[in-house]
Amino acid sequence: MRIIFMGSPDFAVPTLQALVDAAHEVVCVYTQPPRPGGRRGKELTPTPVHQRASDLGIEVRHPKSLKSADEQAAFTALEADVAVVAAYGLILPQAVLDAPVNGCLNVHASILPRWRGAAPIHRAVMAGDNVTGVTIMQMEAGLDTGPMLAMARTPIETKTTGELTEELAELGAQLMVGTLRDLKIHVPIAQDDADATYAAKIDKAEARIDWDRPAQEVVRHVHGLSPFPGAWFDLAGQRVKLLRAEEAEGTGTAGEVLDDRLAIACGDGAIRPIELQRAGKPKMDLDTFLRGNAVAEGSILE
Repeated sequence: MRIIFMGSPDFAVPTLQALVDAAHEVVCVYTQPPRPGGRRGKELTPTPVHQRASDLGIEVRHPKSLKSADEQAAFTALEADVAVVAAYGLILPQAVLDAPVNGCLNVHASILPRWRGAAPIHRAVMAGDNVTGVTIMQMEAGLDTGPMLAMARTPIETKTTGELTEELAELGAQLMVGTLRDLKIHVPIAQDDADATYAAKIDKAEARIDWDRPAQEVVRHVHGLSPFPGAWFDLAGQRVKLLRAEEAEGTGTAGEVLDDRLAIACGDGAIRPIELQRAGKPKMDLDTFLRGNAVAEGSILE
């Protein structure tokens, strides 16, 4: 097939690569414009999709918007059979949705209609869902409301958002290739709006750990925000990110350190950190952290 690919972050890279490996003709890649980054935070850094497309020798376009008639005409002129979209980051106008012969197909990282929106993986973990997955959806003007063509599931268990993102990226890539291979036999299934939930973008203000919550919720909060933006607590005036945790035995005042292995009391039950990170430092396991950061039993964490 003659394909336009539209995506930006690491999540989208496996789908782009899978399309190329399946011998599709990817005629152009659309991605977000380069953003300031690098060590000094000033160098313009292309998106992961941009970098992979350049390595593959594919033309890359990164308009700030697709609303202009000129941009829409340029998109239409590519005469694509289909556009494949994976975490692109821009709203597609109707003229763009209609341009490819078979429309625009989206790789969405949830079991639709649950978790429509910007942060479906984070929200699924934080909500305590047992299962998540990827959905191949025919795009329309609404936010992730289009009819579904294919779906694949995976258990969440104790996985973090980072781990699930990598897993779902690969799962979605293979599901998209399979969907395109048998596109004519896939019958679009309408979503039930009554079952829809919205995955709002993660606000950094959500990241501070609330020790008054039950231990189970704190663990889900930690895993849902790992590795970015990272759930955190205050230790002696310094921010410490908690990247992985488990429930532990013990009770006490919310935020109280219960033993010399940093069990921390919650509103109900307790948790124990497994992986932590101090500002400007690499992540470390609990033993390594405690060797350099003694925390006295009975301390109250903020």
